[in-house]
Amino acid sequence: MQGQQQQAYDRGITIFSPDGRLYQVEYAREAVKRGTASIGVRTAKGVVLAVDKRIRSPLMERTSVEKIHKADDHIGIASAGHVADARMLIDFARRDAQVNQLRYGEPIGIETLTKHVTDHIQQYTQVGGARPFGVALIIGGVEDGEPRLYETDPSGTPYEWKALAVGADRGEIQEYLETNYDDEADLEGGIELALSALATANEDGLRPEGVGMATVDAESEQFVELTDGEIEEYLESFDLLAAEEDEEPDESDADDADVDDADSDDADADADDAAGGEDDSEE
Repeated sequence: MQGQQQQAYDRGITIFSPDGRLYQVEYAREAVKRGTASIGVRTAKGVVLAVDKRIRSPLMERTSVEKIHKADDHIGIASAGHVADARMLIDFARRDAQVNQLRYGEPIGIETLTKHVTDHIQQYTQVGGARPFGVALIIGGVEDGEPRLYETDPSGTPYEWKALAVGADRGEIQEYLETNYDDEADLEGGIELALSALATANEDGLRPEGVGMATVDAESEQFVELTDGEIEEYLESFDLLAAEEDEEPDESDADDADVDDADSDDADADADDAAGGEDDSEE
């Protein structure tokens, strides 16, 4: 009976269950958990965004996997969950940032942008015939020289953080961040913390092609996305670089090994037959 009641209440986004729950919003949060991890770290010198962007097939173009986005010159956004939903919200954020620049002649504030995005998300929890956005965003940037870091929830609620993780393995990564976060860390310290936290969910280490990273420096207030080469240098310096996968043994190598074994057997036979003066011919 209870299962039938729950099934009835999760048919519509506008209907509360008797215990005050919106099941569709909770399902949207589950969709976020199915996405690969994204991490944000706020330091005294800026903001760091890091994402796990492993691809499913070597035939897939890596540039088509987008988890870090530039919303404005001083704002970056990382996502976890449904990529299409993230793209819609990021386009909304970019338009809002441009409207603010044209209307007021100044860059939009990080908190202002975040609340505009979450207000937009919240509308989809009250309108019939629509569904919530199945994505969580990490919005980081610098406002008047002060680094700011926010999370958007599928319910439309904004949260400000010093460091956070969204997506898969959030509990494990968040625990690492809470244990190792340092308020006095500089931007490089934030990069180390973000990569180390991401590595906790990857036992074999990290490869630069499977990691995305961007920073917003408090001094320049500019969004900068790191290249694979720069990420690899950081992974090496922090001892987080995964070893390259060993190549499968070549069949010719196996044949050579068999030949070597056969040669050693022939040599033994030659020693035994040396008195007869007979020569063995190679096949």
